[in-house]
Amino acid sequence: MIEDYKKLIKKYNESGPRYTSYPPATFFTESYGNEDYIKSIEISNQEKPESVSVYIHVPFCPQICHFCGCTTETGFSRPFLERYVDAVLKEIDFVADRIDPNRKLTQVHWGGGTPNAISYKFIEKITSKLKSRFDFSSNYEMAIECNPAHLEFSHIEKLKSFGFNRISLGIQDFRKDVLEAINRRPSKRPIEEIIKKIKDEGFTGTNIDLVYGLPLQTEESFIKTVSRAIKLDTDRIVTFSYAHVPSVLPRQKVLEEIGFPSSESKAKMYENSFTQLTDAGYISVGMDHYSKPSDEFAVALNEKKLHRNFQGYCTRETTGQVYGFGASSISQLDSSYSQNIKNTSKYIDSIEKNNLAVLRGYSLNKDEKIIRYVINSIMCNYFVDLKEVSNYFDVSIDELYQILDFSKSKFNDFIDDNLLDITDNKVIVHKKGRLVTRNISMCFDPLIKKKIGTYSKTI
Repeated sequence: MIEDYKKLIKKYNESGPRYTSYPPATFFTESYGNEDYIKSIEISNQEKPESVSVYIHVPFCPQICHFCGCTTETGFSRPFLERYVDAVLKEIDFVADRIDPNRKLTQVHWGGGTPNAISYKFIEKITSKLKSRFDFSSNYEMAIECNPAHLEFSHIEKLKSFGFNRISLGIQDFRKDVLEAINRRPSKRPIEEIIKKIKDEGFTGTNIDLVYGLPLQTEESFIKTVSRAIKLDTDRIVTFSYAHVPSVLPRQKVLEEIGFPSSESKAKMYENSFTQLTDAGYISVGMDHYSKPSDEFAVALNEKKLHRNFQGYCTRETTGQVYGFGASSISQLDSSYSQNIKNTSKYIDSIEKNNLAVLRGYSLNKDEKIIRYVINSIMCNYFVDLKEVSNYFDVSIDELYQILDFSKSKFNDFIDDNLLDITDNKVIVHKKGRLVTRNISMCFDPLIKKKIGTYSKTI
């Protein structure tokens, strides 16, 4: 088996987009500004999905992990935090004024940075604003990413009282030497007790995040990490592949002094964790998520209704068009993307002066929406029915082939390696092929020829 993986890595481990959006963020342009975003918001009221998703970005960390690819800062003061929160509240009001009040809010996601490292009074203030400005659906999901190094039992109680119903714990690894190598503190309380407290408080979901491919990790150590994660019995477990792009994130360069597992070891970590988690009864969802069979992700995957955005996987039932708030946050509307200014001080200044702080964005045409739909289907559901796509977008199958620059010969290597099949306009990715879904998606992407931006390795 390991020989097969070595061959796959040698053949397919190239640079490529992660496809958290299509076109990728590398295509965003600064010619798209505040006025464009205002028009996009107004247009979004007539587009699908009708529901509203909200993303809140908290770009602050008590200390910054060397491996992290997020936009975040350290050394912040309470007065500065207050200014930031006031700016977020002002941005929410300005955008909410332009969203049809009849639309339901189905999803809120807090990311960072470290959202749970700021004062809980600020978290309550923003959630109260959201509740006053949007009509929450009865089955809404409100999730927050938490670093267990800064999580007390009383904090879990507060989050529940504010209306949160899902917590995502960024564990990365249980080994202290690995955490020290990436400049991350270990959990303040035993993880087992934190998970029990979350369950006791009545949260409807918990997931834990692990990362493989970090310095000092070995195939054997990651087996132990995944085994301990399985014993926690959470609804979802995520095993992210570390993306090393020091040209984009200079702080990652320090990790090169320690060294990384080989590509073969990293692929074996993926294979081992897949076997461990599926043997334990978890369902493999997308590239890196695993969920219990009763979890909505597993149900959505079974029904080929799994979806994906910048915040991760989601179901078509709960996801909406995403309106992002805070520095560097990205809004994902049906016809456009809009990203805020990344620098926190400049973001605050822009909001105080202009109500918005758009740095760059992108407006999609119909062809790009079609390509996005196809790539999302491959990345999320390992399957796409091109005939169904042509009917959905009201284009002929010949037109669809032209838009996708599709030819079966592009996929010959994947077919020969038994990674996928193409029959009757249906593309079906086999389990073995899930390791290379990014590579498969690139074959549907006419823009890949432009080679714009720097990407991580696909495996």
